Amino acid sequence: MVSVPLRPVLVVEDSTEDFTALGRVFRKYALQNPVLRCEDGDQALEYLQGRGKLSAWPQAMPAIILLDLNLPGTDGRTVLDVVKQDPYLHSIPVIIFSTSSNTKDVEDCYRLGANSYLTKPIDFASLEEKVQLIIRYWLQSSELPAA
Repeated sequence: MVSVPLRPVLVVEDSTEDFTALGRVFRKYALQNPVLRCEDGDQALEYLQGRGKLSAWPQAMPAIILLDLNLPGTDGRTVLDVVKQDPYLHSIPVIIFSTSSNTKDVEDCYRLGANSYLTKPIDFASLEEKVQLIIRYWLQSSELPAA
């Protein structure tokens, strides 16, 4: 049987501290998917719209995108809008993972096509719980579109 490589999880996060905490949880729950980080919206769009053409980026599109909203340069709302308007990218699930619990942010993101909106918790135990839910639902239970 031919094994298909797992598609990466794209984390668009400017905070090294938050990305490190996510990495700890991914390792704890033995996430098998490679994890790719983009530190700002511009880098994320370069990767996604480059469709793996740059040698530094994997060839496969991500299985899911964990997207922070408040990013330097192009913000997460714009990244979300571009992804959901692009016929090649629009089927990739985008999970907003932001410290903002502002009702307007939540509504705007769903209007732009977010597949889920989760507020980033402050304490590690709550972060662990939310990331475990993301892994179980999006990467283990859901049937995702082909790359």
